[in-house]
Amino acid sequence: MTERERFICALKRGPVEGLVPHFELVFFLTMEVFGRVHPEHRNYFQWNQMQARERALHIKDMAELYVMTAEKYGHSAIFVHPNPRDIDSTRMLLEKIRELSGDKYFIMMHGDPTFEIPTGETMVDFSARMYEEPEALKREAAARVEERRAFAGKFAGTDLLDGFALCSDYCFNTNPFFGPGIFSELIAPYLKEIIDDYRAMGFYTIKHTDGNIMPILDQIVECGPDALHSLDPQGGVTIPEVRKVTRGRVALAGNVSCGLLQTGTEEECIADVKRSLREGMAEPGYIFCTSNCVYTGLPLERYELMLRVWRECGVYPAEE
Repeated sequence: MTERERFICALKRGPVEGLVPHFELVFFLTMEVFGRVHPEHRNYFQWNQMQARERALHIKDMAELYVMTAEKYGHSAIFVHPNPRDIDSTRMLLEKIRELSGDKYFIMMHGDPTFEIPTGETMVDFSARMYEEPEALKREAAARVEERRAFAGKFAGTDLLDGFALCSDYCFNTNPFFGPGIFSELIAPYLKEIIDDYRAMGFYTIKHTDGNIMPILDQIVECGPDALHSLDPQGGVTIPEVRKVTRGRVALAGNVSCGLLQTGTEEECIADVKRSLREGMAEPGYIFCTSNCVYTGLPLERYELMLRVWRECGVYPAEE
C-alpha cells in the first residue's frame, strides 16, 4: 500500500499494517532542516510582475519542499498551503507535487468556511452580532459555504486533491467560544453542508479544532467528517473520552501534547508519545500527529524524538 492508501484506510477506520499513518498540518521548521523558507512564510507581493518562467521556478521550489518534508519524516499526507492562493497558482502547485510524488501521498488543503474564534480586535463586535444579528451571520455563513464549494469544484474529478482539512478553531482550552446553542445555529448546519458537498465531490474531510471540544463534540461528529484533529490534551481532551462520544464514527488524529514537546522533559515527552500511541492504536482509525502542528519555535529535536518513539512503538502487529 502507498502512504496515501494507508492514510485513506485509516480515515475509513479500517485495519492498517505496519506503522501508524502520520502527518502534520504544518511543518514550519523547513529553514532549519532544508535551508528553505516554508511556503506559508513567503511574501509574493511581486507575483503578478514575474515572468511565467520565474513563477514556475517558485512553484517547483515549494512543491519540492513539501515532498522532501514528507519523505524525510515519513508523512502519509501533505497539507498544502498555496501561496499565492488563486486558482491558477494553486493548480500549478498541486500539479507539480503530483508530478514529483505520483500518488504516494494523500494531498489536502484548508477548506473550512465556518466561523472561527474571532481575533482580539473583532471579538467584541462579533460576540454582539451573534445575539443581535444572527440572521445576517447566517447569510454570511451560507455565502462562505458557497465560495468554498465553488473553489473545491475546480478540483473535483481530478487526481490533484484528495481532501480538505477544515481548520476553523472553535474552542479555548477551557470551553468552546461557541456554546452548544450558538454552535447548533451558526456553525453546525454549515459545517455539515460543506462536508456533505465535499463528500459528493469525492473528497475526504478532517475537522481540526484545538481546545476543549467536549461540549460540542457530539454536534461535530453529527456533521460527518472522516476524521477529527487535534484532540488537544491542553484542553483536557483524551482519546478514551472522545471515543465514548464518537463510538467509531470518525477517525482520530493527534493528541501528542505540543506543550510537553515545547517545555517538558525528554522523559515526559517520551511517556506522552507512548500514551498517545497506546490509546490511539487501541481501535482502528488512528492517525499519529501532534496536538497542533510543528510550529515555529518548537524544538526540532523534540519532534524528531517523537518520531523515534513512533517508529519503535507505533507498529501494528502483523495479522496471523
